[in-house]
Amino acid sequence: MTSTTPAKKIAILGAPIEIGASQMGTLMGPDALRTAGLLTLLDSLGFAVEDHGNLSAKDVAALSDVPPGNARHYREIQRWIGAISARAYELARTGALPIFLGGDHSLSMGSVNGVARHCRESGRELFVMWLDAHADYNTPATTITGNMHGMSAAFLCGEEGLEGLLGSEPRAPIDPSRLELFGTRSIDKLEKELVKLRRISIADMRKIDEFGVGVLIRRVIDKVKAVDGALHLSFDVDFLDPDVAPGVGTTVPGGATYREAHLIMELLHDSGIVHSIDIVELNPFLDERGRTARSVVELIGSLFGQQITDRPTPTNAI
Repeated sequence: MTSTTPAKKIAILGAPIEIGASQMGTLMGPDALRTAGLLTLLDSLGFAVEDHGNLSAKDVAALSDVPPGNARHYREIQRWIGAISARAYELARTGALPIFLGGDHSLSMGSVNGVARHCRESGRELFVMWLDAHADYNTPATTITGNMHGMSAAFLCGEEGLEGLLGSEPRAPIDPSRLELFGTRSIDKLEKELVKLRRISIADMRKIDEFGVGVLIRRVIDKVKAVDGALHLSFDVDFLDPDVAPGVGTTVPGGATYREAHLIMELLHDSGIVHSIDIVELNPFLDERGRTARSVVELIGSLFGQQITDRPTPTNAI
């Protein structure tokens, strides 16, 4: 971005929620990403960055719906999701590109819902790319653990079981055809059946090994561009191989390499379709001297145009 080009706006919001997962520590994720230089990097790339701090759900009133069975910490998570959804909607309306720093993946029930609500009002179709070792397509009826971070994608696609989660906050589910599971390598039996029933697009690690990330990411990009859609990137750090990113509580061997992940981010940058982002499941308590946080910041740099060697940048890039 040259000095004569107006800086694009980025809104940063931390959502330090950890009760959706079984392993505590993700509440430290937002501040770890800041400490690793995320805001400084984005500023150096020519963006106008506004940090809205960390959201708190402490003062949010509890609702009176009946909690579903097999959804751990439902009431506390409900407070978080309602607050996150409302703020996500407000930030999307400002015209800034919102980046939500997690926190466990349950936060996406709020962030994506708020962004989807704004897209719906704007007449634009929202797609969601789920970069994750897990499908997160469980419901209270299918989950083995009851952990709500494993229900996020299912909730966003309108699956039954969590109808009261948002209370009076408008729910804006996406069609399952707009969900792109990418990098999946761990999925429960009933969850797998539901994903198959909904005919959700899934690029598991076998497919990535066979075709390569470049081919598969371009397919997603083409699908979004065909309808002039917008993409929300939900980036779970466990998408990466544990050798690259040890600082997560749900490590699964055989994940994306450092270079594969950078290529994904570079191609998404060039496409210009990314309009909002989650970074979730970073657990600094499990990290090695901040190695995972630094790797994530470097990947976000590639998503926003950082280059090792100069290449022509498409005019519609982020």
